[in-house]
Amino acid sequence: MSAPVAKLPAWVEVGLIPLLNVTVAFLVSGLVVLFIGENPLQAVKILVWGALGFGEGIGFTLFYTTNFIFTGLAVAVAFHAGLFNIGGEGQAYLGGLGTALAAMALDRYVPWYVTLPFAICGAALFGAAWALIPAYLQARRGSHIVITTIMFNFIAASLMVWLLVDHLSPPGSMQPETRTFAAGGALPKLGGLFEMFGADMGAAPANISIVVALAACLFVWVFIWRTRLGYEIRATGLNPTAAVYAGISTVKITIIAMLVSGALAGLMALNPVMGDQQRLQIDFVQGAGFVGIAVALMGRAHPVGIVLAAFLFGMLYQGGAELAFDMPAISRDMIVVIQALVILFAGALEHMFRPGIARAFALMSSPQRARMLDGGEAG
Repeated sequence: MSAPVAKLPAWVEVGLIPLLNVTVAFLVSGLVVLFIGENPLQAVKILVWGALGFGEGIGFTLFYTTNFIFTGLAVAVAFHAGLFNIGGEGQAYLGGLGTALAAMALDRYVPWYVTLPFAICGAALFGAAWALIPAYLQARRGSHIVITTIMFNFIAASLMVWLLVDHLSPPGSMQPETRTFAAGGALPKLGGLFEMFGADMGAAPANISIVVALAACLFVWVFIWRTRLGYEIRATGLNPTAAVYAGISTVKITIIAMLVSGALAGLMALNPVMGDQQRLQIDFVQGAGFVGIAVALMGRAHPVGIVLAAFLFGMLYQGGAELAFDMPAISRDMIVVIQALVILFAGALEHMFRPGIARAFALMSSPQRARMLDGGEAG
């Protein structure tokens, strides 16, 4: 007989357990750093300083964080419907196409704040459209969403190469990219905000798309936890059979959840395409769609947790670059190992500490209940 699952407070689910998992991941990473002959404490010091110790480092950390918030939210919405959207890379790629088309159509005629709403709509629409076919195949044909979304990532990459090389690059250019946007297609950087606090952002590309990312967090919270449709999505994800018995159409929920998920992934393109490069280039996503899976897992598919997890991965990306520069023995591959350990403990091993924590809370609330838990495990 298995032990009953204890109901834990929200702050434990969203805060304590992820924090404990991340701490263990960093302790194991410290052992790896020690094994290669470097000082783990010095490595942590350099990593944190590289991410948060100066204005330019903070700017890059916020830039990466913005990408991961969008893709983490995209994965989280699908999670709540019981779906595993691995297609964030491709959906963000197509979102970049929608962003670029809006920017190139308007950038020479209107200021950026007029272009931005159209770019948001373009990014969301193209991202959602790219998620629609896998959603339909899952809902109507029974094709597994994991397989179809992975395949659509490769299709999106090939499609973008064809478009950029043969159709969107300026005449005479050998670069697979669009023209550089005019001022009306470039998002303002956060340099002025940094200067208000006496910091110099330098060349960091952090821009106001982070405000759009935080607004997306609010949207997801309201949509999932404060609307009837959100309730139906969560009910379907928890128990599809019971959802059907309650009159919920799982076909409708699958398609809607994937459309919202794809739209959120597509919005990620605003940050690099309009905020950093001011043009559409090949491989601008740079793996953010896959990092979003880890962010959603660590953040327990909740917007607050996703923001915190995205910030952590933003620190790892930026601080890891500084660490690889200052400690040559710790290469970029070692930083990937640290990220993988965080993903391992936050995702695959997230339940490792849960039984002990549940037992401790049961003991504090009711010794009799704790004995029942122990008896259940013994049986």
